[in-house]
Amino acid sequence: MTRTLCAALLAAACWTTQLGAQQPPTQRQLDSLAAQVRQLRTRVDSLLAASRAGGGVQPAAAAPGDELARLRAAASQAAGGGARDTTPAADTMARAIGRERNQAQLNPEIGATGDVRVYATTAGVQQDNFEPREFEVGFQSALDPYSHTKIFLSFENDHVGVEEGYLYWIGLPGHMRLDLGKYRQQFGELNRWHLHAVPETEYPLALTSYFGADGLAGTGLSLYRAFGGFGTHELTLQVTGSESDAELFGNSGRITYLGHLLNFWQLSRSTYMQLGFSGLYGTNPDSAMKTGVGGLDFRLTWRPPAEALYREWTLRGELVALHKQIAGTGPTRLGGYVSSTYKLNQRWIAGVRYDYVESPEFGQITQQIIPTLTLWESEWVFLRGQYRWQRVAGETATNQFAIQAVWAIGPHKHETY
Repeated sequence: MTRTLCAALLAAACWTTQLGAQQPPTQRQLDSLAAQVRQLRTRVDSLLAASRAGGGVQPAAAAPGDELARLRAAASQAAGGGARDTTPAADTMARAIGRERNQAQLNPEIGATGDVRVYATTAGVQQDNFEPREFEVGFQSALDPYSHTKIFLSFENDHVGVEEGYLYWIGLPGHMRLDLGKYRQQFGELNRWHLHAVPETEYPLALTSYFGADGLAGTGLSLYRAFGGFGTHELTLQVTGSESDAELFGNSGRITYLGHLLNFWQLSRSTYMQLGFSGLYGTNPDSAMKTGVGGLDFRLTWRPPAEALYREWTLRGELVALHKQIAGTGPTRLGGYVSSTYKLNQRWIAGVRYDYVESPEFGQITQQIIPTLTLWESEWVFLRGQYRWQRVAGETATNQFAIQAVWAIGPHKHETY
């Protein structure tokens, strides 16, 4: 009881001090507070005297820390501030902090993309005019502070497959990144992109002719390192079992080796340029075949900082050389493309691409000219109109019109793959 009264007395004093700090008190308030303090003092003195006269056993003194904590709590409550005692309790100090992932982290980011086309030709029978080109479902998640994963499932022409599925580690010694799994390989620039992200409806003709209809992909290891110097440079080294064996390595199942060096320069506040070199090599001992593919890619982009949403011009291109040797002899085939896109305003983008390729078997030349007009309806939907003129050496040129609709749902990363 004595401790309670002392605490109340202390609280009244604290309240008086706080009130004085907030605003100047009136003389009437001061007189009232002084009278209350005198009454409390008188009551405390009388209780102490009665306790000494009765000879009662005094309660055990509380620990100084506990008594101080109670006095602080009483003073805070009496002052009306409602402030908590910031002194941590013993059980709080001893409790371990869990490092497990919370419920939000256990749920991966899930997104889906649809890609549907409508075709028409100027000659021949109209058929296969509507094509659900590809539907893609992606799962992405940070597994822990060191590793992440990306998995992309592809639904294409009644076929379900894993377009990409890999685990990668960041922050390794030497500022390196290591990927393990299935991925689209870093040959040139556009081969790494998913189909719905390329500037036209299909990959460049050189890539599909030499690497297959879906480009170059494989399962294996990939090592990435960026470094500075005169500009910025990125080195990618990959060891894979390529899935393009039929076109390149005769289904040998042997390991293939790929290297890509990308160099980046900021020419001005609005202009940058990149230049890349690629090399791919693989063998098939059963047929004494050795295949090497070399590539040169470049891109020049103009994007004024004050008008980046409305103006952008990009010029890109690749040159690919395929050299396939059987028993020490074989020809070298060339292919490549040059394309340009220009952003007319925030929503409309005009583009054009020229393709040239020599077929791997006989060197037959195919050329294409593909102008496009793309409307970004929103961040999640774009529509594209495209015309394609194609001519194979010795054959009549063909014409095709296409409309492409691409849309995405769920978390959608701002990246080209």
